[in-house]
Amino acid sequence: MTDTPSEQKAANTSLGDLLGEVTRDLSTLMRQELELAKAELKQSAAQAGRGAGMFAGAGYAGHLTVLFLSVAAWWGLGYLIGNGWSALIVAGVWAIVAVVLLLVGRSQLKKVKGAPQTVDTLKEIPDTLKRNEENR
Repeated sequence: MTDTPSEQKAANTSLGDLLGEVTRDLSTLMRQELELAKAELKQSAAQAGRGAGMFAGAGYAGHLTVLFLSVAAWWGLGYLIGNGWSALIVAGVWAIVAVVLLLVGRSQLKKVKGAPQTVDTLKEIPDTLKRNEENR
């Protein structure tokens, strides 16, 4: 039966040296994994930043679209009923949209419960600690 180089090294090296080598290897591995995670997170953050910038640009473009469509509606209605009344109609439509969005948003916020299970669990910790103290 032939000893492999690893077996020969293990036979000739003390346990402390072997443990030290394993510890160094694990430390190196952990540092490399941490560096890989940092690089991946940096790349993901850059992609997320670009995506968020695109969303912001789309939101701004959408805002300008709504603004110019509102001006066009005001102008178009102005030919039929006059600029003053058409401005009031367009403003009224936007006021209705704002009220509907406000009511829907408020109802959605009322449904938010936070983290009730976490709060319940945190409330149980003092009781658990008291029971452990009493059992000593």
